[in-house]
Amino acid sequence: MSASTSAVQPGLVVVDKPDGMTSHDVVAKVRRILGTRKVGHAGTLDPMATGVLVLGVERATKLLGHLALDSKAYLSTIRLGSATTTDDAEGEVLSTSDASAVAEDAIRAGVAKLTGPIQQVPSAVSAVKIDGKRAYARVRDGETVEIPARPVTVHRFDVLSIRREGEATELDVMVECSSGTYVRALARDLGADLGVGGHLAALRRTRVGPFDLRVAKTLAQLEESPALSLDLDEAVDKAFPRREIEPREAVALSHGQRLAAGGFEGTYGVFGPDGHVVALAKDEGPIAKALVVLTPAG
Repeated sequence: MSASTSAVQPGLVVVDKPDGMTSHDVVAKVRRILGTRKVGHAGTLDPMATGVLVLGVERATKLLGHLALDSKAYLSTIRLGSATTTDDAEGEVLSTSDASAVAEDAIRAGVAKLTGPIQQVPSAVSAVKIDGKRAYARVRDGETVEIPARPVTVHRFDVLSIRREGEATELDVMVECSSGTYVRALARDLGADLGVGGHLAALRRTRVGPFDLRVAKTLAQLEESPALSLDLDEAVDKAFPRREIEPREAVALSHGQRLAAGGFEGTYGVFGPDGHVVALAKDEGPIAKALVVLTPAG
């Protein structure tokens, strides 16, 4: 049964997204389960992808733009032997080649070239904006899309297994990368480098920032037992450095006043003497500026 709106606490829900749903579909479903309109998501997952999707509930939606979700991990299957319009299994096949004899050494050499800091051209059917319009919308309207390459970092690209399936070769891989990296573009570029074409056959996100599958719940589990993965205090404590302040400082900060700098790099969580988070803040010279007040005055 859905929770009543008044009883909904602020925090994060980490969902193990099922195949075939958009990120927005998941938000709509969680809104119904928790009985509140105030649910948003951080970072999208393609409909064919499964795994970790971070949702903010009530006041915790204010955290979403500040979470450091700049490192992501995926388990994926790359199919060599065919290229598609979308660089994944959802698109139309553009070309096919016999990839049954691609040597393991060549595969590993190709993977090595795509590891570390690289220049990557995002997939044409992606959410990248070109002149204010999403690339996928331009493709849908019949336009030919040229997306400039951009710097991304692939921290880890490990081949876990290689399977020969008729004229195709399938690779199970583990990828850890910076935000903005397209794993399907890695599949496309590996296939192109090997001269046989390639696309992403399956994708599962196992981690985004500090949140992984260990704290994720399926929608069925959430429906059975509607609950947050982390309440607001836990979420801030897990995702940001922690600064503790005195009662009078907490009152001042919750009224929008500034504090002395805390000596932290980047964004940090400011907690009052009662252990509850007051705000997210950032040092600017000798002062700390509240980026978002999470516990309003009074």
